[in-house]
Amino acid sequence: MIDPKRAQLEHEYMIALRDCVGGAGEEALAHAYELGRVAAGSGVGVVELATIHDKALREVLGEAAPPADVDQFFAEALSPFEMTHRGFRDANERLEAALRELEAFSYSVSHDLRAPLRTISAFTQALAEDLRHHLDEKSRDHLRRVLAAAARMSDLIDALLELSQISRAPLGRHKVDLSGVAQAVIDELKRRDLSRKVQSIVSPDLVLEADGRLVRILLDNLLGNAFKFTVKQTVAKIEVGAIEQAKDTVYFVRDNGAGFDMQYADRLFNPFQRLHREAEFGGTGIGLATVRRIVERHGGRIWAESSVGEGASFYFTLPPA
Repeated sequence: MIDPKRAQLEHEYMIALRDCVGGAGEEALAHAYELGRVAAGSGVGVVELATIHDKALREVLGEAAPPADVDQFFAEALSPFEMTHRGFRDANERLEAALRELEAFSYSVSHDLRAPLRTISAFTQALAEDLRHHLDEKSRDHLRRVLAAAARMSDLIDALLELSQISRAPLGRHKVDLSGVAQAVIDELKRRDLSRKVQSIVSPDLVLEADGRLVRILLDNLLGNAFKFTVKQTVAKIEVGAIEQAKDTVYFVRDNGAGFDMQYADRLFNPFQRLHREAEFGGTGIGLATVRRIVERHGGRIWAESSVGEGASFYFTLPPA
């Protein structure tokens, strides 16, 4: 069935082209521009417009050679597409410039915050040591809180700097043994707390083309979260693997931990967004934002599936260049 709007466009285009051939001049060119604007606004592409133009030419001229004005007519019909493309390109360039400025600002602020933070920590520690025999328990607790807050701020600054550096650093691709990197991260996490019972499964022979340094940071965050959110399980179960989905290899990190409510999943990868209370599960709130940035820099996708108390699965793709 022929789209009525498409049929109307073809009819009006043929009439305007006939007017152009008949010597309508500027009026026909103005009509061509307007038809091009309508086509661009209704989702007709450049190739489709070229097809409409060829069809109109055959109907108006048959086998006769087109006059020179016809080329200008078609150029006018195409000009709205060029303006739309230019607008998207300009908007994209402005967005990229704004992101570069934001990343530079984030790096600068994070870097400049270090000096006063070190001063706060150093003088608080000196005060606690110099007055340790003269402070009551309440005063010592106040100083401990200041030091703990400074340490948390330091962790946040480190996380922000890492996020900024990931965005700014050049992307180097080479073959990465994802299975080996995942196993190394898991072994390191297990050594940090030998009292925990952790069952881990890493699928063998997971190899991809990516930036090895960034893949390590990605797994540090995803597996670190898996260890963190399974801390209340008698036996933590953590799995790293891959599945084939359409034409993509989808990698996953799965655990049997606390899980989360899927209605809040859209907040999961935003900086400083937490789905659990800090007192229950610590962290900076930037780890998953870092993971998303790494995946997006590789042109991939990331998403999560979970239920409260049923663990979580994080899926991501890292397509080759």
